[in-house]
Amino acid sequence: MVNIAEFTSRLKKVMEFHQLSASMFADKVGVQRSSISHILSGRNKPSLDFILKVTSEFKDVDMYWLLNGTGNFPKSENSIPTSTPSFSESNSEINRKRIQRIVVFYDDGTFGEYKR
Repeated sequence: MVNIAEFTSRLKKVMEFHQLSASMFADKVGVQRSSISHILSGRNKPSLDFILKVTSEFKDVDMYWLLNGTGNFPKSENSIPTSTPSFSESNSEINRKRIQRIVVFYDDGTFGEYKR
């Protein structure tokens, strides 16, 4: 799960790095200015669409870094995640569950969805 306070801190870091105000950042990403305000204040959580717009517009922002702090900012051309997500479920809980779908996010901002 994404820690919203840490996500907000990383988003502010991106804005400072590119020397953009919240309203300029919203315009550049293509979202309403109020959306940025609500995310920065912690009122709203970022949507997948928002994350994809940020990583599409700012090629130096690694999605893994933005979401959970793994990786680097600004990212290098050949960056790969430095760690894999950890799961808090026990093996017995995992064994009882069946995968319904898998979503793969590509570095060009697109994604593929695979259903069972």
